[in-house]
Amino acid sequence: MTVLSAALLLFLVMDPFGNIPLFVSALSGVERERHMRVIIRELLIALGILVLFLFGGQSLINALGVGEAALSAAGGIVLLLIAIKMVFPRQGGMMEDIDGEPFIVPLAVPYVAGPSALVSTLLIMSREPGRWPEWLAAVGIAWLATGIIIVLSGLLLQRIGRRALIAIERLMGMLLVAIAIQMLLTGIAHFLGTGV
Repeated sequence: MTVLSAALLLFLVMDPFGNIPLFVSALSGVERERHMRVIIRELLIALGILVLFLFGGQSLINALGVGEAALSAAGGIVLLLIAIKMVFPRQGGMMEDIDGEPFIVPLAVPYVAGPSALVSTLLIMSREPGRWPEWLAAVGIAWLATGIIIVLSGLLLQRIGRRALIAIERLMGMLLVAIAIQMLLTGIAHFLGTGV
């Protein structure tokens, strides 16, 4: 896996286009002058959580005794479930009524640093921990691209509309389905090849 392919995977699971309506809805009760400050704060918190999980997740996996084959297969299943939700979203989705200014939940977690993004960072790092500078760069690239889209969320929603955002999210979901299936097959092949 290259830095760009890892960044693309993380970008897809962060689902910035799918998060645009969620961010707009969550910020509806916040003064417009504070929107940018809140978005940037939440994005920085999400980045901190992703980096923490990138470096600390491996210790957790080692403590639990989970092998690479199981981790790859489980990650593929989790990503597949997330991708299916992106392609076939439930009505209402994750929209929530939030009183006051959101803090950490739900903007930083789970909208940006959600379970799928955390599992993906863990999977990337677990395969080749020695390449941690590259994986950190991949997290940074994906986070920056996601952040730019979310910062421009209000403008994008006005310019391209909700239907176009839904179409983009579903296309991203289709790409993520293929990645998830590949991860699942890699985990199964690794299990069958090593017998562990």
